[in-house]
Amino acid sequence: MKRHPALIPLSREHHGALILARLIQKDAPAYKGLPEDHESKSIYALNFYEKELIKHFEEEEKVFKLVTGTTKDLDLLIETILQEHQELHGLFRSIPNHPDLKSHLHQLGKFLEAHIRKEERQVFPQMQETCSDEQWATIEKIVSLTH
Repeated sequence: MKRHPALIPLSREHHGALILARLIQKDAPAYKGLPEDHESKSIYALNFYEKELIKHFEEEEKVFKLVTGTTKDLDLLIETILQEHQELHGLFRSIPNHPDLKSHLHQLGKFLEAHIRKEERQVFPQMQETCSDEQWATIEKIVSLTH
């Protein structure tokens, strides 16, 4: 399914987050120009979180709030996504003091990857099937304000 134009900026941001998710998992391939040791990966992950993901989550949450109430299935997915955002905040914030950094980064990477795939493969397609033109116009305004 082709992505609705209002969601394209969010999908593009997912690309960078997916690279991060793969980078911090165990046995990740080397990515040219990106860190290779766990300590450097943890610093990179925290910087990416603080500079990109926090803003991205906030933007998604505004969009999801707008479409809540459209269908029960979409509401359940959005509820799950919002809970996952909270879990991801906690996982990122616990990086600096985690006693088993390698394992923590791996689990965080797996969780982040699954979260993004859920948005791309389930939430966005359901939105595209159910949102009204009015909702899309508002979503476009919300997304364009930050891009």
